[in-house]
Amino acid sequence: MMSVARTLLGRRGFSLLLRPTVYAQFVAGENESEISQSMEKLSLLGLRPMLAVPIEEDLGESTGEKRYDDNMEAMLECVRMSYSNAWSKDPMMQLKITALLSPELCVKLTTLIAQQPYDLNLLVRAMDGEPISFPGLDESEVTHFLCGLHRLNKIGEKFNKDEAWIWNTYQCYLKESRSLLLEALRLSKDEGFCLGVKLVRGAYMDKERKLAEKEGRLDPIHKSWEDTNDSYNGSLDVMLEVISQRPERYRIIVASHNEESVRRAAKRIEELGIDKDGGSVCFGQLLGMCDHVSLTLG
Repeated sequence: MMSVARTLLGRRGFSLLLRPTVYAQFVAGENESEISQSMEKLSLLGLRPMLAVPIEEDLGESTGEKRYDDNMEAMLECVRMSYSNAWSKDPMMQLKITALLSPELCVKLTTLIAQQPYDLNLLVRAMDGEPISFPGLDESEVTHFLCGLHRLNKIGEKFNKDEAWIWNTYQCYLKESRSLLLEALRLSKDEGFCLGVKLVRGAYMDKERKLAEKEGRLDPIHKSWEDTNDSYNGSLDVMLEVISQRPERYRIIVASHNEESVRRAAKRIEELGIDKDGGSVCFGQLLGMCDHVSLTLG
């Protein structure tokens, strides 16, 4: 439908139609002034904004290091915007690693790490500029990988030593999501870092399945909606339990448009005695997608 409208109306006409309708419903703005106006309105409703930077690349779309450097600058500008405005208390921002690092390299690294896990300290030393050899990567790939790590280092400073500055997303439609979360919790305890978790059901189902089929792997997605719900709720329970014991070390954003999951989380927070205003647990919905849930929570 969007493609047909663009063809019929032309680029300018399509833009004139889209901006006050669909665009205004889901996008906070294109510049700081527009975004600030939207954020101030949300703040008055008791909601805390989280800027989501919608930059990413898919396999085959890599355009080189300059694009990644430009992306980093855009992200840092959003960090500045979030931090410097009165509407943002305890600011948060979402970004995707494939905006800073080649998606092809991400896939290769994932495969290599599955075959030969790298020591976490090795990656930290690499980010600090120490020359490190990564078996399985040629020289150009190592250079590109370290450029990506350097960008992450500039954004996140020194990781999550004393507070969860950089969080990771766990997609619960994946069969391995629970084991990945449990492994992250184990690592955070063993290595002494704080853990921040964004818990979602997931949004890349078709791509995951096509890639698995292409590589001859088993379907990584849960067989049913019910199984995905069980996965999400189970991981939610795990995180809320550890937060109730160490709220200063663990944080979660319950990123869900599912009313049942939101109610379940709110009930469990109360049962466990977690401070609602402590910042260890927050909820997230996309602007315009589930405002009735957001406003109820606010």
